Amino acid sequence: MSNKIIGLKEAIKFHGHLGPYLVLGLLAGRLGLKKTGAKKYFGLDVCVYGANKKPKSCLIDGLQLSTGSTYGKGNIQKRASRNIKIIMRNPENNKKLSLFITEQLKNKLDDLKGHRDSEKFAKGLFNLNTNKIFEQQ
Repeated sequence: MSNKIIGLKEAIKFHGHLGPYLVLGLLAGRLGLKKTGAKKYFGLDVCVYGANKKPKSCLIDGLQLSTGSTYGKGNIQKRASRNIKIIMRNPENNKKLSLFITEQLKNKLDDLKGHRDSEKFAKGLFNLNTNKIFEQQ
């Protein structure tokens, strides 16, 4: 088994089910750690915009699992917004990454019908290249 699948199984166990926003959080967090050179758990400050209600708030669980940033440690925050945006910053080197979900992906997410459809989509999403999922700044 690859590390990706083990990570997905752990995320499902923690979160309770598989969905596309959980997967988006996992992928965003991994990308943030890599691009900023941060260490998991204490090396990344995360601010999530637009994930205030389900299913979008599931994104936060994926981010917590993949980055180790948590509400308890105070290194993850959520803010109200109409659109999802994730800002991650490594406080040691001040490298920052901002991620936005691509318009094409937003449309696909809006078209999902029911849990079974969402779960199937999430499995495929987990294996996509992050360049097809996120716009980066």
